[in-house]
Amino acid sequence: MNIPLITLLGRVTLDFLAGIGAITTFSAEAIRQAVRPPYYFRQIGRQMMEIGYYSLPVVGLTALFTGMVLALQGYTGFARFSAESAIPNVVVVSLTRELGPVLASLMVAGRVGAAMAAEIGTMRVTEQIDALSTLSTDPLKYLVAPRLIAGILTLPLLVLVADVIGVLGGFLVSVYKLDFNAITYLRNTIDFLQFQDVFSGLVKAAVFGFLVTLMGCYHGYTSKGGAQGVGIATTNAVVFASVLILTFDYFITEAFFAR
Repeated sequence: MNIPLITLLGRVTLDFLAGIGAITTFSAEAIRQAVRPPYYFRQIGRQMMEIGYYSLPVVGLTALFTGMVLALQGYTGFARFSAESAIPNVVVVSLTRELGPVLASLMVAGRVGAAMAAEIGTMRVTEQIDALSTLSTDPLKYLVAPRLIAGILTLPLLVLVADVIGVLGGFLVSVYKLDFNAITYLRNTIDFLQFQDVFSGLVKAAVFGFLVTLMGCYHGYTSKGGAQGVGIATTNAVVFASVLILTFDYFITEAFFAR
């Protein structure tokens, strides 16, 4: 039986709106639990280690090679106009404003967001979350709130380290491969860098940290259907987090730099 196009379109629209409503309701309740005491500091610390310390190698390597590629590509482009001196400026601004927070958040989404969805999803399908409620422990307070707090606090620190490593990568390529003067390169980098560049990147990192942990927790918390449902939740957590990161990146950039 063929379904009329208008019926199919209406069904998709209603499903989309229902999903938005469910995520909004979950987010509001999770934020409410995150700002109200008591706090599970041991859980927060464990999640900060998971998000920050254990993600540092992959984020650091990503930032290092991103800075190196930026320097090489910048030299290739600016050499046509004899503007090679602009390479330090391009590297530091690109990393602090955009590439540092976005790439670090995408790496964390792939690593941590998926792990959160899988862990909480497994707890859901094995009824461990129901057991927490039976023991008079709010699952949102114990499972979700510490992850949200850890994501908001940790990702800016991770991005700050990524910015430094990325600038170091651009410096190494520029000095040891492109024959830049090291002192001049560092002076141009410091002189051109502004507080707003770093601050906007850190604000983005905090927002992205919230989005990554929220998507991981939401899709894991609402998963169903056994092992297959956990797999779907893990995939959805990474996909939704990645799309939201790129979407909010535009709006935050416009808020900071639009004239």
